[in-house]
Amino acid sequence: MLRRLHPEQPESFAFTDANLAWAKAQITKYPDGRQASAIIPLLWRAQEQEGWLSRPAIEYVADMLGMAYIRALEVATFYFMFQLQPVGTVAHIQVCGTTSCMICG
Repeated sequence: MLRRLHPEQPESFAFTDANLAWAKAQITKYPDGRQASAIIPLLWRAQEQEGWLSRPAIEYVADMLGMAYIRALEVATFYFMFQLQPVGTVAHIQVCGTTSCMICG
């Protein structure tokens, strides 16, 4: 399944002060040169803050980790837990469609 970013994107993204402090603490858990390994928790926090992952949020996280934007985009589009389009705020139901979920029924 091809996943694309939503056509309408916000102008910018920035972590709140609390989320920025949390993100910096996460990055310090990884050895020098391996900070890019914090990509999933940081993208997850960006999604929690905004409700979905926008292009500016992905770029912001990539810049924080010193990695190419395309690498961060690859991670965001690979994992279905990341919402690339705005979702509802009242109820959000996800159904697992991966091979392992299909095997388990």
